[in-house]
Amino acid sequence: MSPPRIFDRTLIRRRLARAARASPAEFLIEHVAGDLAERLAPILRKFQVAIDLGGVTAHVAQALSRSGKAETVLRLAALPLSAPSSFPVAIADEEVLPLGKGSVDLVASLLSLQAVNDLPGVLTQIKRALRPDGFFIGCLLGAESLTELRQSLAQAETELSAGVSPRVAPFADAREAGALLQRAGFTLPVTDLERLTVRYPDAFALMRDLRAMGMANPLVERARAPLRRATFLRSAQIYAERFADADGRLRATFDLVWLSGWAPHESQQRPLQPGSAKARLADALGVSEFKSGEKAKP
Repeated sequence: MSPPRIFDRTLIRRRLARAARASPAEFLIEHVAGDLAERLAPILRKFQVAIDLGGVTAHVAQALSRSGKAETVLRLAALPLSAPSSFPVAIADEEVLPLGKGSVDLVASLLSLQAVNDLPGVLTQIKRALRPDGFFIGCLLGAESLTELRQSLAQAETELSAGVSPRVAPFADAREAGALLQRAGFTLPVTDLERLTVRYPDAFALMRDLRAMGMANPLVERARAPLRRATFLRSAQIYAERFADADGRLRATFDLVWLSGWAPHESQQRPLQPGSAKARLADALGVSEFKSGEKAKP
């Protein structure tokens, strides 16, 4: 059975291309690319072939190169690049990876996988492409991202229209993302959540940034008619009323879900089998041990 088609992938690529031709807002990808280098630092090994998956800009490839953890960095870009690249580039859809089984050692994907229709399938493809003991690290937008904008638009439409249309894409839940890593066959899976709050002078500035990141509404079930001017203005008013700080600037939440895992390898740590412990917990804690149903003596 095919996964449900939630995101209009053709529209996403078109909007990303439009943003790249204009003046793209790059603060978010710059932030996570900086985090990537820090997260790779504790790994005490080098990866022969590393993949920047889905990047429209060179930030991820550059972070991989600067980290010193990758001997060769290749980019699988979501669309043709508007500028020359210092890294080898292939154009590929994240949902259909052109990677052979066991062909790469590291895959990094930042801020692109939240817009695929089959995230479990993509993670399975990534795991298949990794050599034994290969590493995957990704970052995608989490469930509470843009919650302020979502609430403001919904309330404005409720007040002024016949119903509410989906205007902001649904994002991944951190716990569910961790479960998907295990389902895909990764070992030692790790997920964590970073909440980034960006402040704006008004809601219109946020919307301009979203457009400049190619993040306008990509839903298949989106309303085709543009938002009415009155609804647009009312949503901005609600946003200012509900989500302004004391200085009048507005908060915008970006939840960053980081996930990582390894392709299985015999050298990796494994949990002990039940009953294989060499020492008793009671001895470690310095307390007496009692059998089930036995009461402590006064």
